[in-house]
Amino acid sequence: MTSTTWDPSLYLDFDDHRSRPFHDLLARVRAEDPRRVVDLGCGPGHLTSVLFARWPDAVVDAIDSSPDMVAAARASGVEAVQQDVVDWMPTPETDVVVTNAVLQWVPSHPDLLPRWIAALPAGASFAMQVPGNFGAPSHALLRELAGEDEWRGRVLLRGESAVLEPTEYASLLSAAGADVDAWETTYVQRLTGENPVLHWISGTAMRPVRDALDDADYARFSARLAPRLREAYPRERDGATWFPFRRIFAVARKP
Repeated sequence: MTSTTWDPSLYLDFDDHRSRPFHDLLARVRAEDPRRVVDLGCGPGHLTSVLFARWPDAVVDAIDSSPDMVAAARASGVEAVQQDVVDWMPTPETDVVVTNAVLQWVPSHPDLLPRWIAALPAGASFAMQVPGNFGAPSHALLRELAGEDEWRGRVLLRGESAVLEPTEYASLLSAAGADVDAWETTYVQRLTGENPVLHWISGTAMRPVRDALDDADYARFSARLAPRLREAYPRERDGATWFPFRRIFAVARKP
């Protein structure tokens, strides 16, 4: 998928905000008695337990490409397996697949989706959620700074084409033979702290920067990005910062 490293504890600093789209996605999955459920990109495994609770009689597979995330999931009691998304395929018993905030890291995912739908058994559900905010100031300012002379060529970041639009996912999944429910939601998240948006993206969008730079350069990069983010997302009088976050969802059911 990618060579990006992950910090599970940093990722979980915003567990409530990061978990909400998962629950909203799962609410639209109508499967009643699946045989096998796959958490494709399980991260630290904190949401895999929701799948166990929803379908206690199913076999639940937890898969992630990050060794750090897999280790964190296993430490929490989830028997996660390290595997790259691009190498995964459904088994004939896979009745539900949930992939939450993963596919934006997989450039080839529009090609993978029809293959996965074709391999799923009749009646199976495929549920996906990806961030749709690559054009937001948080990401645009990050790319702008990475493109300046000091950093140009040292940091590779995803552009707005990292994900499709909801209608494009609907068309792609429908053409693969599935019945599709696609939508988008913008969550207006209340963040707190001195540099809350920088803290937020440090757990996700900034990971390629963290991988590319040594400690000193990363600290300098972060220090230059922080005031730009504070200007784009000003703090309110009560100390809160409102951070709009657009998410894209699709649930495809194979007839």
